[in-house]
Amino acid sequence: MQKISIVFTLLALLTLPLSSQETDANTPLHLSRPDYPVPYGMPAVEDIENVLTRVYGYLEMSTPAAVVNEGNGQVYASVNDIRATDQVAFQQADFRLVSYEWGVTYAGMLSAAASTGDAKYGDYVTDRMRLLADLYPIAKGFEGKESFRHPMGSVLHPHALDDAGAICAAMIKAKRAGFEGDLDPMIDNFIDYISNGQQRLDDGTFARNRPMTNSLWLDDLFMSVPALAQAGAYTGDDQYFHDGVKQILQFSERMFDADKGLYSHAWIEGMDNHPQYHWGRANGWAIMTMVELLEVLPEDHEGREEVLAYLRKHIEGLARNQSPQGLWHQLLDRNDSYLETSATAIFTYAIARAINKGYVDAKVYGPVVTLAWNALSTQVNDRGQVTNTCVGTGMGFDPAFYYYRPVNVYAAHGYGPVLLAGAEMITLLENSFARMNDSAVQFYDHEIPGDAPIFEEN
Repeated sequence: MQKISIVFTLLALLTLPLSSQETDANTPLHLSRPDYPVPYGMPAVEDIENVLTRVYGYLEMSTPAAVVNEGNGQVYASVNDIRATDQVAFQQADFRLVSYEWGVTYAGMLSAAASTGDAKYGDYVTDRMRLLADLYPIAKGFEGKESFRHPMGSVLHPHALDDAGAICAAMIKAKRAGFEGDLDPMIDNFIDYISNGQQRLDDGTFARNRPMTNSLWLDDLFMSVPALAQAGAYTGDDQYFHDGVKQILQFSERMFDADKGLYSHAWIEGMDNHPQYHWGRANGWAIMTMVELLEVLPEDHEGREEVLAYLRKHIEGLARNQSPQGLWHQLLDRNDSYLETSATAIFTYAIARAINKGYVDAKVYGPVVTLAWNALSTQVNDRGQVTNTCVGTGMGFDPAFYYYRPVNVYAAHGYGPVLLAGAEMITLLENSFARMNDSAVQFYDHEIPGDAPIFEEN
């Protein structure tokens, strides 16, 4: 039996930067401390939990599970007090509780609850799902009343995949996690829209007529496939799995650059040369889609191996384009574009999840996600706000469009991915998969038989 014990280098105790000339003559130069711009080395679970707690605290305060009467500003004690003449809004919300970004946030809270064992994250979801479940039939019952205003329009009548997919997937995850409220009417409505209402190309690929006829947006993979995947698991109907696999493969045939291992953001039917801008967050939506589908796709499902192959190629391409700071750029292959938080968080989550599920090698990609999380942790301020997140972004046909998109703490896209990333990193550490390089290696104390690898994958 080979015994591996906990080993830490003295590197973390050294204080002199690499560039310093004032080095103790007795200190080997290779042990001089590099001047890293972000924390370097193995994160502690406690430190990750502290980041998640800050994010939770901000969101619990800034997105109350309540609605108000806009006419008088009063909070409804019960949604049953709402009348057909009222104008209703979510209470003092910095973010919309029914947006696709909040679908990701609910999923992140559920993951944080599972990885930390802390009930507050699950309670966040339960409180808001209960509000939506109670509010939906009231809004539906008062439809047609001209004076009635409410915030559930995109839930009753989705007009795009953005309205339906992410929030639907989160609702099904909540149900599968034990939520007992009646979300099924909303779930059914969303799935019907995705399956039957959304525009498609002749081969069934989801498309939009914006900005041009039959435009494919890489974002739409995430706005559809995770909901289809969850619907397949929830209902047992394989048609949803078939559609999800088809979308990934048909988008990838058109939009995946095999040489770079990256996806383009846009594809327009009828164009000879399609826009080749590898926008970070759109690539994040794509990789998260593959991870989410593989999570529930039956092992023997036709197309699973093709999806897994695209995931592996994509992870390889992303790893090649990670910045020295650990973050990824707004345009992934253009390192003069700014470093962006939401894409980094999504990549951290998805690659860590791929390691935890055994899809990719922990020895190769453990350092990638560890470096990424360390950098990501610096992007959450003391209030729990996620900084340097690109605002909502349409389809671009020139580099300036992406280079100069603003960043803002009120860009909702960063919060769910940070929760997902932190939760998955905790699982990664607890599985003993994570490691850094030979100057900051941490081995875990356990027995390893014979020639077995040090870092086993499940």
